[in-house]
Amino acid sequence: MAGRLPGAAASSPLPRALLLLAALALFTISFLSLRSLRPAVGPSLTATDESRRVLQLQPSSSVYHSPEAFAAGYAEMERSFKVYIYPDGDPKTFYQTPRKLTGKYASEGYFFQNIRESRFRTDDPEKAHLFFVPISPHKMRGKGTSYENMTVIAKDYVEGLITKYPYWNRTLGADHFFVTCHDVGVRAFEGLPFMVKNSIRVVCSPSYNVDFIPHKDIALPQVLQPFALPQGGNDVENRTTLGFWAGHRNSKIRVILARIWENDTELAISNNRISRAIGELVYQKQFYRTKFCICPGGSQVNSARISDSIHYGCVPVILSDYYDLPFNDALDWRKFAVILRERDVYQLKSILKSISQEEFVSLHKSLVQVQKHFVWHSPPVPYDAFHMVMYELWLRHNVIKY
Repeated sequence: MAGRLPGAAASSPLPRALLLLAALALFTISFLSLRSLRPAVGPSLTATDESRRVLQLQPSSSVYHSPEAFAAGYAEMERSFKVYIYPDGDPKTFYQTPRKLTGKYASEGYFFQNIRESRFRTDDPEKAHLFFVPISPHKMRGKGTSYENMTVIAKDYVEGLITKYPYWNRTLGADHFFVTCHDVGVRAFEGLPFMVKNSIRVVCSPSYNVDFIPHKDIALPQVLQPFALPQGGNDVENRTTLGFWAGHRNSKIRVILARIWENDTELAISNNRISRAIGELVYQKQFYRTKFCICPGGSQVNSARISDSIHYGCVPVILSDYYDLPFNDALDWRKFAVILRERDVYQLKSILKSISQEEFVSLHKSLVQVQKHFVWHSPPVPYDAFHMVMYELWLRHNVIKY
């Protein structure tokens, strides 16, 4: 046919069909690649009936940064996470056994006891993801050990482990961790700068000005157990006081808080702890009547008042700079707490009054959802404080092998 170009055969049916198939294949590959980026959540990852039940509830919850990722990661942790505890040390003095399971440093004792009883412990170091260095500064402190002697004991013990075992040198200590809730306990490791720098520190003083390194170290919640009264929750109609704080003025922010607001008619602010002479458990009962419980940093950035607020159903107001909050990798604290800078203390009342009743109810409902994460049990139970600490450790178990 006159005028037909040699390349016109490219418009025949067969090449068009091949182009269509190629486009379809490209679309399918792209679709599958995108699906592979979504976290896999399925029954195969669940380790127990309890975790399976909670796993089904997670996606509808808003208190987690990523409910699906948390559910899948938690289940995988339960299934496979293993920790080796060094057996060295005298169990009657400083190692292996907690000092006690009460008081504001109880979290340290509970962790020591829980890790020994848990499924995560392995006696085979070759199967371990992490290595636990079981020194309890809280126990040393309880026996009257001075800070200077604590430092010597910790240094000698860790250096002895490094000499005796090959595991530290495989990663320069990056797959090792220690746990301490006592503020002096954090200082007890100052003679081991390489451990502070490389190892995972699970501490109750998670402030950036004490060498705390976010995403390496872990904030251990300070929980004052046993609680004097039952959990609060689903009781917003009883909460008529706008804000509450009572405590010692042992920090600059607390001095300012008391000076500005102690005579306010809507904020129950006291510059001293409530005396027992006024009545039994007056301090704890005030949590039940309050919407927002103020949690300013004291001599340390951490405070048992935060876990008290959560337990009693009072929305915590975090009034502290440079505080890496417990379980921050999983929990979205802004869904159940009010996070403020210390400079916001001057506008504290107006900030709290600007929160609508609807917003408060939402914060309170979310708070009830996270209460189970801030309680220690012995033996431990799923999703309690111990398992949340283990989950944080699980997130950090992938280390560089030098």
